[in-house]
Amino acid sequence: MTSGYNKKQRTVIKAIFFDAAGTLIRLPKSVGHHYALVGKRVGLALDATALDQAFLDSWKQMPMRSAIEGPREDDDEGWWRELVYQVIEQVAPSTRELDRDAFFEVAYSHFAEAGVWDLYPEVIEILETLRPRFDLAVISNFDGRLRMIFERLGISKFFSHVFLSSELGADKPDLEIYRRALKLSGIAPNETLHVGDDPVRDWEAARTAGLDVFVLERPKNSLRDLVATLEL
Repeated sequence: MTSGYNKKQRTVIKAIFFDAAGTLIRLPKSVGHHYALVGKRVGLALDATALDQAFLDSWKQMPMRSAIEGPREDDDEGWWRELVYQVIEQVAPSTRELDRDAFFEVAYSHFAEAGVWDLYPEVIEILETLRPRFDLAVISNFDGRLRMIFERLGISKFFSHVFLSSELGADKPDLEIYRRALKLSGIAPNETLHVGDDPVRDWEAARTAGLDVFVLERPKNSLRDLVATLEL
């Protein structure tokens, strides 16, 4: 799979969909670092390294969800609560239920706070270059907090749509999330380029849904290579 798309094989690209985390935004410090920080706020002493491993393990164990009609009622808060409880169970199984609840509530709010997320260095420059030429949108397995994060990072203005799995009722790599986003955008799949960093959720799923794909593999390449591929 190449890092770009074959311009000669496609109709004119009118829209570009971007993944969010790992593509536009990043955590400068690890999830474990932030969970340990949250732990201190609620009186729990937790090891950041152990939290990182527990989060990775728990993330992999979370079951795939089938698409539903319409948005999920709780904006995926229940899904995150289950994940966080699994993390705490792995690193501190004796933690009381009330402490787990307190930890989750603080953690859930914390990841929408200013200074937690950062933009990749080239993002603003690239979005400014692309916005006059393409309809830009985001398609992400995130929830409503992403809009707040984008506002704080100053990139909301670049996107016509922010398609969230919690609101569309389908998660990547389910093709339904791409189909629903395309329907709402009013742009055909072969007129849409998807940019993302995940081999399954982004590259494989978007291609199967009929979109072309820019394969983002940091640090091998960056969004600057996207502009070069588009020959702008």
